[in-house]
Amino acid sequence: MTDRIQSVVVAALDEINASRAEKIPTDDVLGLCLYGDAGVFESMYLVAFLSLLEENIEDEFGAEISLTSEKAVSLRVSPFSSVRRLIGFIEGELELVGVRG
Repeated sequence: MTDRIQSVVVAALDEINASRAEKIPTDDVLGLCLYGDAGVFESMYLVAFLSLLEENIEDEFGAEISLTSEKAVSLRVSPFSSVRRLIGFIEGELELVGVRG
């Protein structure tokens, strides 16, 4: 399931890149920092990216999850600190709603 989630994340980043002058690098996507001091997104753009990602996840997995829930934003280690952490968070959320591998 991790590879499928990574593909959905990369597709969302590619979609975002299509409308950006300054492209988000996706060569080392797992280590990419999404938000924070070294992040590629400011808060408004992060929300737009997460919204797009939620739609793409629903299309790919047939399940609705929230990436901006209180749970996501209150974790000690933010799921937005890197794509690797975001993928792990998404995987956990999908498992909670019954989506397996």
